[in-house]
Amino acid sequence: MALAMMGVGEKRMVIKVRGKDEVIRHLMDLGFAPGAEVLVVGENVAGMILMVKGVRVALDRGLANKIMVA
Repeated sequence: MALAMMGVGEKRMVIKVRGKDEVIRHLMDLGFAPGAEVLVVGENVAGMILMVKGVRVALDRGLANKIMVA
C-alpha cells in the first residue's frame, strides 16, 4: 500500500520507492530506502509529517504516494 494511505500513529516498513530516477534518489536521500521504518507523526491538508531514521520529514501526498510500505 502507499505511504499516503497510512494514518497517524501507524508504523510500517518501506518496501519500494516508485517514480523517476531523480525522485527515487531524492526520497532515498531523505531516508525512505527499502527496509526503513516509517512512523506517521501527523498529517494536514498539505501532506504528512513522518519520522524516518530518527528524523522528522514533511512530505506532500504526491510524494507519499510514490513510497510503498508493508
